[in-house]
Amino acid sequence: MVISDVYNAIRRGKWFICESELIAQQAIVDALLAHESIEGSEKDKPYRYFAKSSGTGGVGNSFDDAPEGSIAIIELTGTMLKNDTLCAYGTSSIAAQLREAADSQNIEGIILDIDSGGGAVDAIAPLISAIDYAHSKLKPVVAICDLCASAAYYVASACDHIMASNAISSEFGSIGVMMSFRDYSKYYADHGVKEHTIYSSLSTYKNAPFEAARRGEYDLIRQEELDPLAKGFQNYVTSHRAGLAADEKGILNGRMFYAQEAVRVGLADSIGDFDAALAMARDLREKLCVQDYINQK
Repeated sequence: MVISDVYNAIRRGKWFICESELIAQQAIVDALLAHESIEGSEKDKPYRYFAKSSGTGGVGNSFDDAPEGSIAIIELTGTMLKNDTLCAYGTSSIAAQLREAADSQNIEGIILDIDSGGGAVDAIAPLISAIDYAHSKLKPVVAICDLCASAAYYVASACDHIMASNAISSEFGSIGVMMSFRDYSKYYADHGVKEHTIYSSLSTYKNAPFEAARRGEYDLIRQEELDPLAKGFQNYVTSHRAGLAADEKGILNGRMFYAQEAVRVGLADSIGDFDAALAMARDLREKLCVQDYINQK
């Protein structure tokens, strides 16, 4: 059952997620950890595109239904998880859609429509790989964003251009990593349940950071689990955002920035509407094709 993927991600995962997204999902987290049922419905996965010839949007069963020269529209919304759930597609499915767009002869560029506060760490790699694949096919990827935080910003930084969708609510950043867990040992003890965990004499370091964290000792889990992820996040962003003001207070340590400030510090490239994103995707496609032609000379 797909709900088990959400449960497993919550119980075992490390998260690139902003606080507001975490608070918004707390009711779901509590229900899952209490083994309560959650209502959900299957989402359709439309193949959305914006046709160059007609200047209007369309929906088909595949990107090959789009007219030649179209721009594919792919959404990345809500809490990012690697696998599909009852209510949303996971990033593995979204990445597959990105690859389909990259492979279609009728698609000349991709808009990644982002409205997400981040999610599980393992949800990032499929999208990064798919964006790199689109680049190999000379298909630019433009991120147009409202909320673009944490894991979602990790993904956006792989795109060719990051555009804030408006100057009111668009927000960027939260470059950082967190982990949380609940200790039920006292609850079980109060109900007469005693837990025994036994390790092999040849496995003395197994789960050592987590066992220390259960005792309230967090240094080891920070050093071995969280800090390497945070450093990798910082390095990826700084290597992909050439104009980033890395010395701006808090920019690499979890601070959030609204649109105009995000452009100023290099977290975003511009502020514009959907038409501006379409124009940017087409312009970048022309530049990629010209550069590819020059390189082949």
